[in-house]
Amino acid sequence: MADNSGGRHVAARLAMMIAGLAIGPAVSHPASAQEWPARNVTFVVPLGAGSASDIMARLVADQLSRQLGRTFIVENRPGAGGTIGAGIVAKSNPDGHTVLAYGALATANALYSKLTFSVVDDFVPVVPFGLQPLAVTTSPAKGYKTLGDLIAAGKAKPGALNFSSAGVGSASHFAAEQLLVSAGIKAQHIPLKGASESLTEIMAGRVDFSVQTFTTTLALIRDGKLLPLAVSAHKRVADMPNVPTTIEAGLDASSVYPFYSGLFLPAKTPRAIVEKLNRETAKALQAPQVLARFKTLGVEPMPMSASEFADFFRKDVAAARALVKAAGIRRQ
Repeated sequence: MADNSGGRHVAARLAMMIAGLAIGPAVSHPASAQEWPARNVTFVVPLGAGSASDIMARLVADQLSRQLGRTFIVENRPGAGGTIGAGIVAKSNPDGHTVLAYGALATANALYSKLTFSVVDDFVPVVPFGLQPLAVTTSPAKGYKTLGDLIAAGKAKPGALNFSSAGVGSASHFAAEQLLVSAGIKAQHIPLKGASESLTEIMAGRVDFSVQTFTTTLALIRDGKLLPLAVSAHKRVADMPNVPTTIEAGLDASSVYPFYSGLFLPAKTPRAIVEKLNRETAKALQAPQVLARFKTLGVEPMPMSASEFADFFRKDVAAARALVKAAGIRRQ
């Protein structure tokens, strides 16, 4: 009888090689929600420290670190209206470990004609943090007591007013432009390097007004350094109950330009990871310490699935394009 042990050994080795090939890709390219996060996760905020997106991202990152046992790091990569940081994430490995935390991706798409990425094709919206009202503020020394006073001055001397923003394409820029379109007046835009510099110019009286998030203005309003004329919101803010909304001030609902920030991943990120980040962030946003801090910032929760946020974002992209056209904003 012939000895076939050699043949059996060869067959066994072949079987092991085939099995190794079958499991190899799954090991070298972890893509399941169970395996994520496999290491520390970086939230890229394409704005400077202290911005609304930065503050909210840090609160959420800290809570996610506690929940998932990995460190979630916030990295500020400001520049070019947020497009530098966004471009870094768009071109990163789509494994869920590099995340964009931003609130003006749609405006960047509307404003910049030569982006190195597509906000629609190169990103997948994951989850929003929440909506935040913006405050229309001025220096108490300017003499404007109401939003109506400011609008009347703009109509009396067309083009004489000016406003500062955190930079071209920022939420503060587009919110002010939306206000001007709704009011039917013109004003000169003074773009600066971040919200802090913008507000410094307001307090010094060198600029007539600005429209900034409550995150950056609330302390200055309470200290009497800024005078709030109105809030860009559908209802009054609990911490500033005496400040009317832009609608109450006589403008229509189009005057409201809501600010939101949220998380975006590179487009080819596995869906299981997108859904897990959505679920875990939603859980983080319900943590008592996060809810309490967001309340002080006037942030209104907007719980959404990843699919719902994608629909919301597409509408925001269209609205930003419409505003650029209506306001006659020059594309970069």
